[in-house]
Amino acid sequence: MNKQMKQIALVLAIILTGLQACEKDPKPNTAPVNESELITTLIIEATDSASGQKSIFKFKDTDGEGGNAPSQFDSIELSPNRTYSVNLLLLDESKAAVDTISNEVLNEGEDHLFNLTVSNLNMAIKLNDLDKNGLPIGLKSIWSTGTSSNGKLKVVLKHQPGIKNGDPALGETDIEIEFNCRIQ
Repeated sequence: MNKQMKQIALVLAIILTGLQACEKDPKPNTAPVNESELITTLIIEATDSASGQKSIFKFKDTDGEGGNAPSQFDSIELSPNRTYSVNLLLLDESKAAVDTISNEVLNEGEDHLFNLTVSNLNMAIKLNDLDKNGLPIGLKSIWSTGTSSNGKLKVVLKHQPGIKNGDPALGETDIEIEFNCRIQ
């Protein structure tokens, strides 16, 4: 009987160990938690396709949303009837070691989408980069200006883990900035 009790105890120990290991596995329907990053700076680099001339426009708010006013908030000024190749750069400059958030957005492209919206502005924008699923990201775009105009450009980055389908209304907003824009 003693040998049989030892075998039962061993089997029970193995079963209990297996059950404990199973409890530590994440549930299959639980979305992974992705910690939000602080974005303090947005740099827009626009290169005129004809002349190669680069223009840089910045928004910088080192303490993030709320708190102090932005330390830099440029207006965007572009020439009429031009095509620009545009790159967006996101940074966290709140610490001594600057963190390039754009790298994370690119690496997790299937979870991020920029929405660039113009109002009262003669300009068309086409997003020019794709994630691994063939959907746009928006770190790169082509801007085509028309005749002179004054208006606004709203830049919104949406975080869309597991729900990205090209709809800019889905997900949480990581950053939203509205620039004054002039084409002249």
